Amino acid sequence: MNFTKFARRQYLQGPTPIESMPSLSKVLGGEVNLYVKRDDLLPGAGGGNKTRKLEFCIGDALGKGADTIITCGAVQSNHARLTASWAAKEGLDCHLVLEERVKGSYKETASGNNFLFELLGVKSLGVVEAGSDMMAKMEEKAEELKSAGKKPYIVPGGASNAIGATGYAVCAEETMTQLNNMMLDIDHIIVPSGSAGTHAGMVVGMTGVNANIPISGVNVSRPKIVQEEIVYKLALEVAERLGIKGGITREEIVCFDEYVGPGYSLPTKSMVEAVKLFAQTEAILLDPVYSGKAAAGLIDLVRKDHFSKNSNVLFLHTGGSPALYAYMDTFRQG
Repeated sequence: MNFTKFARRQYLQGPTPIESMPSLSKVLGGEVNLYVKRDDLLPGAGGGNKTRKLEFCIGDALGKGADTIITCGAVQSNHARLTASWAAKEGLDCHLVLEERVKGSYKETASGNNFLFELLGVKSLGVVEAGSDMMAKMEEKAEELKSAGKKPYIVPGGASNAIGATGYAVCAEETMTQLNNMMLDIDHIIVPSGSAGTHAGMVVGMTGVNANIPISGVNVSRPKIVQEEIVYKLALEVAERLGIKGGITREEIVCFDEYVGPGYSLPTKSMVEAVKLFAQTEAILLDPVYSGKAAAGLIDLVRKDHFSKNSNVLFLHTGGSPALYAYMDTFRQG
């Protein structure tokens, strides 16, 4: 795949590691060999997967002469944190529109990512009620800033458009190169599936390098059919952008929605167990919203013998551990 024709910043400092997880594999019965792709170790205040997407989104913004970035997310958004971090690095103003998806969940003095927004120098932070038209809210902010003489650029939630998802097509190619060098034959890849950019980009990228490795997403918010359609639509857009011949079939997009629980960002017992298991067996910190629920799915699928005996399964760790500190009561009670 050729990424050179797209505007891009260079935020990565080389490939993120692929590590074996022998202790976790053993705890889960030892019949499936688990590995993890450590995108939690990506650069940017606290790390996480959005750095790959923002290489392309902020590259596009700078190419269009922007001096200000506007984006949106939930009140503890990892995407908002990383957008603020790279905006600071580039000398760009950053404005956030946060959706209070759970009523009463926004607290001005909260810890976690909410504190980091302040520390990173976000210029304004607006909180809107659940179900708001987030793009419309960002466009309102953009018009306000234009009137003040600024040149704003809107990055969609999760940087999950065809521009941002290109970052995960890059990740797929990077991953396959690593697996080839390691002589590691992976039978299945598990990814968190939320705003869809990571999931869609990985599917397109793996198709682009003829990897023939099935990818399944573990949903963090939506029902299976709804999420699969969102991922599929975005995957088609990314494939067209990259000129992937043959495109993507609907059958390649697979999601599991059994681990969402009562809703987005709301804790579940299986998430708490997964976060504790990863920490206490592999010294890896997950987050409670995305990677924690995705890992709960991974663990349950292993226990249910979803994967063949002696298969090698790779978990894509998308980061987000700063959000843990806003959920301390959940883990202390759990």
